[in-house]
Amino acid sequence: MKVFFLKKKLLCLASCVIVFLLVFSLNFTCLPVGATYFNASTKKLPIYSVKTAENKLSISFDAAWGADKTSEIMSVCESYNVKATFFLVGFWIEKYPDKVKEIYNRGFEIGIHSSTHPDMTKLNKNEIRKELTDNINLVKELTNYTPKLFRPPYGYYNNDLIEVCEELNLSCIEWSVDSLDWKGLSASEIAGRVVSQSKSGSIILCHNNSDNIIDGLKMILTAFNEKKLELVPIGDLIYYEDYTIDVQGTQIKN
Repeated sequence: MKVFFLKKKLLCLASCVIVFLLVFSLNFTCLPVGATYFNASTKKLPIYSVKTAENKLSISFDAAWGADKTSEIMSVCESYNVKATFFLVGFWIEKYPDKVKEIYNRGFEIGIHSSTHPDMTKLNKNEIRKELTDNINLVKELTNYTPKLFRPPYGYYNNDLIEVCEELNLSCIEWSVDSLDWKGLSASEIAGRVVSQSKSGSIILCHNNSDNIIDGLKMILTAFNEKKLELVPIGDLIYYEDYTIDVQGTQIKN
């Protein structure tokens, strides 16, 4: 009798495993590049990096608080013949309009970073749209330039956010290399993290007013020169048509 019940329990367990595998297979086989699936719903992805055969990558600076080092960052970049991308928050633009004009006039790329730096995943589509359009309009009023790139505050995103970006012709940009410069790391620690993790197609996250960014940036750019890696604005790194984004957020040309 005990053997009978044991066999019955094993048979029941095997049946459950088979059902689970069938459900898993339905949800995850034939996974298309550029989307992930869970219970038949599609998750849209931003761009974290780019697959490229060229020895180029991008460095970016989020600007939300403070502006003391912004001009010097650009001067360091220019001394290495590099152009970077600045993602500007709306309230930063309102506080430092002359810096915005300087960034644009010196030929650096401007992207937006929201108007008020909220967690965008907690907003509905209308609220998201307002955050983005208000931010775009602030840049346009000062520079007559319409930004094409957006970086979500904190890196938080969802389908609603990316869909609104698509409606506004904005590429949603994350990062594949985090300098962690905002944590008060030394210049050598910042540079060590960035250089060791970067490769062709990487998108590097820095901040425009972190403690040791100037010296760290000099080390980074020197190392990239030695490695024959060319730094270009994110807008010159990414693709705008005929591409897919894989499950790691890598943009791939079709």
